[in-house]
Amino acid sequence: MQRNGVLNRRRFLGRTAAALAAPAVLPSSVFGADAPSNRITIGMIGVGRQALFANLPAFLHSEDTQVVAACDVDKWRLDKAVQEVEKFYAAKKASGAYKGCAVYKDFRELLARNDIDAVMISTPDHWHVPMAIAAAKAGKDIALEKPITLSIDEGRLLSDTVRRYGRVFRTDSEARCQWFFHKACELVRNGKIGKLHTMRVGVPREGAPVIEATVMPVPEELDYDTWLGPAPQAPYTLDRVHPRQGYDRPGWMRVRDYCDGMICNWGTHLVDIAQWGNNTDRTGPVEVEARGTYPPRGLWDVLSDFQASYRYANGVQMFYAMSHPYVRFEGDEGWVEADWSKSTLAAQPESLLKEKTGAGRVQLLLKSEKKDFIDCVKTRGQTLADAEVGHRTTTVCHLAHISIKLGGQKLKWDPDKEVFADNEAANRLAKRSALRAPWTM
Repeated sequence: MQRNGVLNRRRFLGRTAAALAAPAVLPSSVFGADAPSNRITIGMIGVGRQALFANLPAFLHSEDTQVVAACDVDKWRLDKAVQEVEKFYAAKKASGAYKGCAVYKDFRELLARNDIDAVMISTPDHWHVPMAIAAAKAGKDIALEKPITLSIDEGRLLSDTVRRYGRVFRTDSEARCQWFFHKACELVRNGKIGKLHTMRVGVPREGAPVIEATVMPVPEELDYDTWLGPAPQAPYTLDRVHPRQGYDRPGWMRVRDYCDGMICNWGTHLVDIAQWGNNTDRTGPVEVEARGTYPPRGLWDVLSDFQASYRYANGVQMFYAMSHPYVRFEGDEGWVEADWSKSTLAAQPESLLKEKTGAGRVQLLLKSEKKDFIDCVKTRGQTLADAEVGHRTTTVCHLAHISIKLGGQKLKWDPDKEVFADNEAANRLAKRSALRAPWTM
């Protein structure tokens, strides 16, 4: 039953749990006769700022894909996205007209379509895992915005589910596509700085003001109950969700019920590069110690500052903090530093900068994240940042956050068993149920 057009919250969550448990529905063949223009058919789930300006254009401009559906709980945003899709395809037709993008408010209806091959999920972070698991079980390949999880245990569940259902998965971070990060990792992996001993990683500062949660009426274009989904019940206020009829930075990115802030948001870009360069992107550190500062009060409660240190089984140390977006690798024969804010690479000795990419024994692929995903949908291959890589990268960020929550405790982590040694408090915090409203996994 619906109340004033809004799905009852308890019933919605119950239906979602049922959808997650449903048997897989196989998609149409990627190159089947029924696929539009014999392309990979894409459904866009979540069409806010990131989707409209980064994710949607990439799929529209790809010769291999056709966007056939869009889903969002905000009608204004949904209408804007559909307009973009139909305007783009109309411009390619002699008639100058095109109507072929289906509209959905409920993502499960989009997933139920047999003729959709893959989905791009660009929702707030608290919806990432429920939607991605449902997509895997529905037989869809998945591109999922980073950070892909809000806890360690749901990351393990996601990775295992994607593997069980044989889906192609791409963690949607463009960091590995930046030439300076790519070259830095190739230099390190080929021993050009000698034996790696230290990594330094930075992310931008949050800089959020204190915001009080003023209760407001729910906008008519927003299905707020569904937007909350698996997150705790909370009264609507504009700063909790996103701007009305605009695309400025949304408030949910600063609220821990929906996002962990910079430590995971930008962190999953930069930490991923450190993991890649250290050749540990399918495992993780064995020790972590971190401290951080939360705002004294207010709705926006993500970390305003933090510093973390890690130790890996191979002896490499990593220092991670808020400063600016960069990764620096230090070895016993030199160092290399990639700075995202400047799109530059620096090294010592400087001769390292003249090294040709792909000249070493270890050659790392360089392609855009969307091209990587599309190519692997076609070949059924493994993407550069699949679900396991995305889970391990996000876990590194979660480890620091858990240490901070425990007052800066030094924690021993077993990356094989994915448990903390002799610390039940830390193990509880690795589960989403200990951090947010329970969600049956």
